[in-house]
Amino acid sequence: MTNKEIAIKLVELVGGKDNVKSVTNCMTRCRFELNNFSKANIEAIKKSEGVLGIVETKEQLQVIYGPGKVNKVTEEVKKLVWTKVVIGEDAVAETKAKLKEKNDTKFKNILKKLGNVFIPLIPLFVACGLVLAINNIAGVYFKDAYTKTTAAQIIGLIGNGVFSILSVLVGVNAAKEFGSQMPMLGGVLGGILSSATLANITLFGQKLTPGRGGVISVILVVVLACFIEKACRKVVPDVLDLFVTPLVTLSVSALVALFILQPVGGAISDSIGFLVAKTIASDNILIAVISGAVSGGLFLPLVMTGMHQALTPIHADLIANVGYTVLLPILATAGMAQVGATIAVLRKTKNERLKKIAKNGLVPGFLGIGEPLIYGITLPLGKPFVGACLGAAVGGAAMAIFKVGAVAMGVSGLPLALLIANGKIGVFLIGVLVSYASGYLFTNILGFDDPIE
Repeated sequence: MTNKEIAIKLVELVGGKDNVKSVTNCMTRCRFELNNFSKANIEAIKKSEGVLGIVETKEQLQVIYGPGKVNKVTEEVKKLVWTKVVIGEDAVAETKAKLKEKNDTKFKNILKKLGNVFIPLIPLFVACGLVLAINNIAGVYFKDAYTKTTAAQIIGLIGNGVFSILSVLVGVNAAKEFGSQMPMLGGVLGGILSSATLANITLFGQKLTPGRGGVISVILVVVLACFIEKACRKVVPDVLDLFVTPLVTLSVSALVALFILQPVGGAISDSIGFLVAKTIASDNILIAVISGAVSGGLFLPLVMTGMHQALTPIHADLIANVGYTVLLPILATAGMAQVGATIAVLRKTKNERLKKIAKNGLVPGFLGIGEPLIYGITLPLGKPFVGACLGAAVGGAAMAIFKVGAVAMGVSGLPLALLIANGKIGVFLIGVLVSYASGYLFTNILGFDDPIE
């Protein structure tokens, strides 16, 4: 079937275009908001050509097609329902308003907001990370003959571009996400907290430290600023709003940040660094193995619940303060173990449809995009999902033993090799193979009930 034919069938199965309130797509899923969810024929959608899986939430019906394919199918779906669904600022605002009215928990909403702060920055993390990777590899193999050259300095400057103004970028995005009408104010606050001038200021006998607390401090102060801004707009007359609200919000937020929030954010950041250093990065192999195994083994359940978004600021903070994150390669083993589990399913199953889904999902799986495998293979079958979690625990332990770190985030799977710090690409690839093999082995041991065709 062509993408257009797939879209026509899909619209029919979700109850027709009159049943569609909105349709969008992410990297792997075509996301529908429907007027009446009972009109959607879920079982028929699951069996439709190209569909790798279905995810149903309170707000959306999400049809998984995988990267690339989902963009083309969603584009055709939009053409079919264009008269019904208007994609624009008004529609986005309306959708957000409706989502806020839904019965989401505050905890999950906070995690989503944290994730959304960093999502627009991921392409920059990837780009700068790849540039740094080139610099790091050249520095390892050519040493002083390269590192002292002008070319190395320029490449390093480009590679550190996003990290040099990370506080400002996070401040702007956080202000947008937490409802400020002055998002640039968040950038200004981020700039204040990272300003080199802070090193010349002493408070209570202690010199201030530029950038202390990293992005954690920035997010804390921006949340406070959004609260102050909203409070001001309730009491300040409209004629004075342009002058009073920005002045009060900026002044109060900056002072509270310097006296309270930056020290608090610094304590949190230092605690995270201490925890990583004492567990995953510990010289005690047993502690490192346990920490890596627990982190890797629990990551897939975190992804399912959306709680993995809370880890993004931790990665960013570690990269900004240490130069790399040892947590990312460990968590990436979850996707790798899923690849191994899927290969085990592919070898054992007699179901032709399951074989097709597995083959289609393996390519993005190798590239670090695991949703097609989670929702199309391992989770529906049950035991392979457990096998993947156990395999990730073994892979996570291996990564922790090798002390593998990544200089940036945004990619996973095999492409993550390009971002590995300190010339440890070889041992990272060993960890990848361990994860593949462990996921495969545990899934073979646990077995699964092969679905009837």
